[in-house]
Amino acid sequence: MKLLLIRHGETPGNVLGQLDTDHPGPGLTELGERQAEAMARSLANERINALYASTLIRTQITAAPLARLHTLDIEVLDGLHEIEAGSLEKLTDHESHKRYMGTVISWAAGDLDLRMPAGPDGHAFFERFDAAIAEVAQRAERQQHGTVAVVSHGAAIRTWAGLRADGADHEFAARHVLANTGIVALEGDLRAGWNLIHWDGSPVGGLALADPTAEDPTGRDVSAP
Repeated sequence: MKLLLIRHGETPGNVLGQLDTDHPGPGLTELGERQAEAMARSLANERINALYASTLIRTQITAAPLARLHTLDIEVLDGLHEIEAGSLEKLTDHESHKRYMGTVISWAAGDLDLRMPAGPDGHAFFERFDAAIAEVAQRAERQQHGTVAVVSHGAAIRTWAGLRADGADHEFAARHVLANTGIVALEGDLRAGWNLIHWDGSPVGGLALADPTAEDPTGRDVSAP
C-alpha cells in the first residue's frame, strides 16, 4: 500500500512559533485554508481510498477539501495527534524549540528513554503512533485499499518516519523541512515495513503558499546546532 502522511495547514500557533500541542487545538489561518484547498487539488489524480485525521481539529479541517474531492469520510483516529510538549507547551523562544525538536529527533535516532520535560518519552509516542498506523494498514489490507492519506502533524510525522521508514533516518528527518501541507509518502505494509518514496517538504500547492515569516518550530531544518 501507499501511505501519504500529510502535515496540516498553517495555524495561528505556527505563525507565532508556539509549541501548540494541546487538544483540541486551533483551527487554520486563512493561508492554512488555502493550503488545504491546494493540497486537495494537487492530489486530485491520486486514487485515495481512505482518509484519516488526528483528534486535533486542524487536521480535520485540512482533510475536509480532500474528503470532498474524493467523496470520502474523514476517519478520526486516536494516536495520530502531535507529540505533546509537556512543560514547553505554548512557549515560543528558541531554546524551547531546540529542546522540543532535539528530544523528538533523539527519539528518531532510537533514544526512546529520553523524556519531554513533564511530558511523554519516546516509547509512549511510538506505541500510540505505531498502533494508529497499524490500524490504518490493517483496514487497508482488509478493504484492499491501494492508497491511504493520513493528515497528522510536523513533529509526529518527521519523528515516526525518521525511525520507521527505510530511506530516512534521524539525520534525514532533522535536515528535511516539512512545511504545512508537506507530504511524506511511504510504500509497504506491516510485514515488510515502510520505504520512503518521496518527501515533499514544501506546501504541495507550491511555494506561493509558503509563509516565510512564520516561526513554525516543528517544520524547519533542525540539523544545525
